[in-house]
Amino acid sequence: MRKKAIIISIKGTTLTKKEELLLSREKPWGIILFKRNIKSFEQIKNLIKDIKRLMKDSKFPILIDEEGATVSRLKDIINHNFEANYFGQLYKLDKKIATTLYRNYLKSLCDKLKNIGININTIPVLDVLRNNTNDIIGKRSFSKSNLVVSDLGEITINECHANKIVTVIKHIPGHGCSSIDSHKEMPKVNLDIRALNKIDFYPFKSTYSKLAMTAHILYSKIDSKNVSTFSKKIINEIIRKKIGFKGILMSDDISMKALKYDLITNAKKSLLAGCNLVLYCAGNIKNNFKLIKSVPYIDQFTAKKTSEIYKILR
Repeated sequence: MRKKAIIISIKGTTLTKKEELLLSREKPWGIILFKRNIKSFEQIKNLIKDIKRLMKDSKFPILIDEEGATVSRLKDIINHNFEANYFGQLYKLDKKIATTLYRNYLKSLCDKLKNIGININTIPVLDVLRNNTNDIIGKRSFSKSNLVVSDLGEITINECHANKIVTVIKHIPGHGCSSIDSHKEMPKVNLDIRALNKIDFYPFKSTYSKLAMTAHILYSKIDSKNVSTFSKKIINEIIRKKIGFKGILMSDDISMKALKYDLITNAKKSLLAGCNLVLYCAGNIKNNFKLIKSVPYIDQFTAKKTSEIYKILR
């Protein structure tokens, strides 16, 4: 079954009959899990087994946002209280000790994810903290230093890939410059390319992540009309050329309030602008059906990059 250019979510801790029907008829690129899907260790393992069985794919992408502390979907079943910013502060004090501790922490986290059946974690957050950064990023960011963010981002990707967990860098081309929470409204950033390139774009440039997630932000001095997820200029000229990202570009959640259109339009505008995949996180079954019917199959580029991801999962 060919994959559709969408990552969906489900509503509860088991697949409903309608969700089973959807997955038997259509193949999304992947499924992302949330706290609402997780009740116990055995339950989540069984849910993932059921999904992979329906997909007839042992490496079917199962994603999660498991950053730690404030963004931990697994916190009811594992202890995961470390924040990225803790490691950033430690790194500034002693790079060698911080690197050793962080690598050990990542290995332990990857082992837990693999044991459950999860194979993609949407880390690292490569947003650089600024004085006006909204709390939605906050301590999820490693540091105010773009160099520290870049270094720890590289360590995250290398260690996760070495332990057969694929990463998603986010929120490209940078959310730290925004004082607004894009879950609630559309942030507008008035900085020019030179200022953004020096700080916010920098950590995204040196990574080898196979996946990246967009920031739903209007960068008014680059494209005054389109939020970045809908902007051909930002995706083609900034993300692909200036930053040089060569992997699969996925949108952030298309049900967030930063995007002002209906879900179908949000999905189409994201893909037309140059996103390879769209992400829908609400888990509404009617919308899952509508969206998966409306989006195209993945293109050759995305299929090739997906094969590269599957090689990491071996």
